[in-house]
Amino acid sequence: MYGFQVRRRIAISVVTLVVCALGFSPPALADSPNGSYSSQLLYFSVDVGPELSTPCTVVGELFVPDGVDADNPAPAILTTNGFGGSYKDQIPALQNFAENGYVGLTYSGLGFGGTSCKITLDSPAYDGIAASQLVSFLGGQEGIAFTDQALTQPYPALTTVVQDSVDHTGAPSTNDPRVGMTGGSYGGGIQFAAASVDPRIDTIIPMITWNDLSYSLAPNSTGTISGVSTAEPGAAKVLFASLLFGAGIANPGVDGYIADPARLPGCPNYVPYMCNAIAEAVVTGDIGPQVVSELRASSVSSFVDRINIPVLLAQGQQDTLFDLNEATATYDALKDRGVDAKMIWHSWGHSHLAAAPGEFSFSAPDEDTQYETGRFMDWFDHYLKDENTETGPEFAYFRNWIDYEGNAAPAYATSDTVDVGTARAFHLSADGGLLPDGTPVIPGSKTIVTAPAGLPTGVEPLNINPAGNIPNAQIPGTEALWTTAPMTEAMDVVGAPTVTLRVAAPGQPVVFAKLYDVAPDGTSSLINGLIAPIRISDPSQPVPVTMPAIVHRFEPGHSVRLAITGGDISFRGGLQGMPVTIFADGSGPLELPVVG
Repeated sequence: MYGFQVRRRIAISVVTLVVCALGFSPPALADSPNGSYSSQLLYFSVDVGPELSTPCTVVGELFVPDGVDADNPAPAILTTNGFGGSYKDQIPALQNFAENGYVGLTYSGLGFGGTSCKITLDSPAYDGIAASQLVSFLGGQEGIAFTDQALTQPYPALTTVVQDSVDHTGAPSTNDPRVGMTGGSYGGGIQFAAASVDPRIDTIIPMITWNDLSYSLAPNSTGTISGVSTAEPGAAKVLFASLLFGAGIANPGVDGYIADPARLPGCPNYVPYMCNAIAEAVVTGDIGPQVVSELRASSVSSFVDRINIPVLLAQGQQDTLFDLNEATATYDALKDRGVDAKMIWHSWGHSHLAAAPGEFSFSAPDEDTQYETGRFMDWFDHYLKDENTETGPEFAYFRNWIDYEGNAAPAYATSDTVDVGTARAFHLSADGGLLPDGTPVIPGSKTIVTAPAGLPTGVEPLNINPAGNIPNAQIPGTEALWTTAPMTEAMDVVGAPTVTLRVAAPGQPVVFAKLYDVAPDGTSSLINGLIAPIRISDPSQPVPVTMPAIVHRFEPGHSVRLAITGGDISFRGGLQGMPVTIFADGSGPLELPVVG
């Protein structure tokens, strides 16, 4: 359900396309100068899973620009839907690609939108293999595509896509199209799965997607192993998990289950472990090791070592499902291996899908007036069309406090590094102050209580809709607050806030860290609805906490507030209620990455 659009040139300097170093000589590429194209609804026969033993029928639509044929081939774009959607959601995107000279194929992922088989959460062995067989179709392989759902009318071998003779391992290849992938959320995760099993894919642009699904669905903001992966899960996002799970079950409808009865037994429309996962999450607020293992098997954190092609990551600041830390974890892992990767932090995300003006549009793409749209098309033109387009800065992030008209480019800051901020410390004081370096703190502590059965300890806007009109109110004794003095000048924070807590508790509590912007009139706003669950396995040791990254300006007169609460309405916390004492003696400051 996350489409995207086409080109705005941002080239400052001319660069030479690196694909020539991959061992092939690309033919002349066709364009579609009049912006017209034809399309064809198709059905694809694919085999997935262990030993390719599970047949599935995939529905999709092919777009071919006018003037593109075997003598004048074009590169291709492959895309699929977000969770709960269908191939139709990406039609506007591929219409725009076709108008800019790209062959395009949009398809419904396994278990969604008319495609058979169960949902396998973008597993490389299932969804990745299915995408790979569609790559073969784009590369001219016969026997995959049909014009009827019964798979009796074969579609001719495709001859309109540029062919490569060497894949990205340097090995000779067949049915190897010049192809990139794009899409968002579930349509972003599939790109990593596909690229991990198919070295013929040339480049990908995953948007608002995950690094580790176990973190996405049950985040823990402490105990990090690598990236966002932690030694044990934190607290389950029961609202998101329940809504997504229900959407997956309902997606086939009665007709879908009748047409494909194998989707109903066991866990309806899901692989079996998903029913266990949702039961564990809702009942206990936790997920067990087997579920964690399964979720990570569908996460790029587990197979990033098999991603060796250029990647442009685009992640949302207003996203309480897949936060900025996830894209950063993927970016860091790719860069550590020398993979060509760049990253954009745009304004929109799962908790606010409307992009800022001049930034991006699902339904009305315009490469000349939308910053992010232009970045995406320039990226594809560079890596797929052999054009001398600049691929943009290493890192770009949207600033909602910048005034502009038209294209959102002025609102984007750019950098040659992702770590743009310098840590500024604020020390917790027993009197409730958050004090800057050099200011004496009052040593002491605050004690809160967590609720039994992981129940919430107050109300505030839900993480599925942080802008909702729900007042913030906590049960007395379940929240500890520390607040800075009002800012004398604007403070811009870009990156992940951190704090190290020292606590005392009779068990292993789950608490929640939150960062607020407090206005001069005393009203407080939870920044982008982002919350950091903390499962404390050993209260005798310091608890280092990494909160979700933000891009936020604290205006003059505003204050920073750190809250630690005993529960949250959007999560299922720890099952045992208990007192938790948080020591405030200046030893573990809140550190904000401040720019400027």
